[in-house]
Amino acid sequence: MGILQRSKKVREDWIQIDALSCGTGWDEGDLRAPQILIEDAYGDSHPGSVHLNELAEEVKIGVYQKGGRPANFHGTDICDGWAMLHDGMNYILPAREVYCDLFEAHGRVIPWDGVVAVSTCDKIIPAHLMAMLRLDIPGLHIPGGSNRIGPWMSHSVFTGQDATLMRRGEDVSGPIRNYKLTGCPGTGGACQFMGTASTMQCMSEALGMALPGSALAPVSLQDIRRLARQAGRTVIHLVEKGVKPSHIMTRAAFENAIKVHAAISGSTNALIHLPAIAFEGGIVVDGGLFDRANKDIPLLMDIQPSGKYLTELVWYAGGIPRVQWELRDMLDVRVLTVTGKTLEENLEDLWKDGFFERGAGYLANYQITPDEVIRPVSSAKGTGSIAVLTGNLAPEGSVVKFSAVSEDMLVHEGPAQVFDREEQALAACLENKIKPESVVIIRYEGPRGSGMPEMLATTEALASMPELSRVALVTDGRFSGATRGPCIGHVSPEAQAGGPIALVENDDLIRIDIPGRCLKLVGCGGERMSPQEVERVLSKRQAGWHPPKQGHPKGLLSRYTKYAASAMKGAFMDE
Repeated sequence: MGILQRSKKVREDWIQIDALSCGTGWDEGDLRAPQILIEDAYGDSHPGSVHLNELAEEVKIGVYQKGGRPANFHGTDICDGWAMLHDGMNYILPAREVYCDLFEAHGRVIPWDGVVAVSTCDKIIPAHLMAMLRLDIPGLHIPGGSNRIGPWMSHSVFTGQDATLMRRGEDVSGPIRNYKLTGCPGTGGACQFMGTASTMQCMSEALGMALPGSALAPVSLQDIRRLARQAGRTVIHLVEKGVKPSHIMTRAAFENAIKVHAAISGSTNALIHLPAIAFEGGIVVDGGLFDRANKDIPLLMDIQPSGKYLTELVWYAGGIPRVQWELRDMLDVRVLTVTGKTLEENLEDLWKDGFFERGAGYLANYQITPDEVIRPVSSAKGTGSIAVLTGNLAPEGSVVKFSAVSEDMLVHEGPAQVFDREEQALAACLENKIKPESVVIIRYEGPRGSGMPEMLATTEALASMPELSRVALVTDGRFSGATRGPCIGHVSPEAQAGGPIALVENDDLIRIDIPGRCLKLVGCGGERMSPQEVERVLSKRQAGWHPPKQGHPKGLLSRYTKYAASAMKGAFMDE
């Protein structure tokens, strides 16, 4: 085949490697073939991973078709949904580092010529991309696709109103039963809205690391299996050409992905994951890149939680290729992708292939046109979806998804109600102790505080109570991709690191100005003050502040909270 096999020299030097391979079912012909690692996240852990063995099998067929020899390794992930309302949530983001390390170990201990990563959801996709840059051997990612749409255009996150009523002890047993049976109605795939799982599938494709049109593919269709098989053939092509992840995930590719993120109303968690992926490639991605993109790039995708439609319909409308086509004058279309072609060539090929035409035909079954789901640039409704706010409360930055914020809350000022843990804030919501017009502060929930849990239970409780419609939330923790309302997260420096959010007291006045990109303390004890007076108060409080003892269990969380980088830098393990 003319391939210079990376694995060949190592195997010749230590013949036990071949003996071990033969012990797993290989024969001598297999030993002469390019050896491909298929790293998947298959497991019974959640719907996003339960079907990945099927996709991995398709990848294996594709590898065989091109003369390679695949080996399938598993490293399943866990879902934020399992971890709500208990301390398990503190382990969700740190687990990203575990998945990455496991993939790296699988990729380094055994000599491989190429890799294919198969994953669907929030933390495992960035972990896989991080590890692929560490390994930097030819490879690509195949996204695990989308679950089916629930009844009445519903999805996997239970409605906040019913969840809040349930926690208050009211009888909503009927809706709850229906939700349990229909929230995840398909045989696998990611949550059906533009949460973090869907966002990171889109980011993988936008970076050029997934095949064109593979992000968000419905698991119920054969297309996703064909794409997986194609990925198996493609990795052999990448091995032949010596194309590595570092050749694809360049600075230009990250800038393209950030622009796509702005156009699709992507999850705020991408502002943690993209910088962490870039870090592995020696590239700095900061909040300024996101903020600039969201000021300039038109918001094209009409998708829940800030829009109308769900991911299956987005894929029919043309998915990420349709977005890239609409943004083609704003993107660097010369970037290399895993097809071995440029982005521009990929888009032209999809038009010739009939990809967009077939999708429009599926949409016609719903009496919907592609332009209703993914708007042309000429009919875009504003620009971007994310803003990075700075100020004396967040000197390094903070993040808000303004596309999910009502217009009357884009600028807000109110007294602080301060909580040192999310559980305390949620209890106050359910007990009607949150004051109208207030700014709820939840702190010590950043990467070094408690592993940076997401706040979906609390944000849904606030969003579902009409009397709290003018209450904002500010935290050094993070949010679910399903979050709606005036919720500002990733406040950096975080409280545990001595950031100003640690110094806020009840009734201090907090000003949020999303159009002005500002988050600041403008008064203390209910009294408005000059900036100089505020600084004097904060300095005095800082002098008497000491970080609280954490008391985390020995192991992963203890290590992560010791070494985690700032949320605005990617919250990776910075050892």
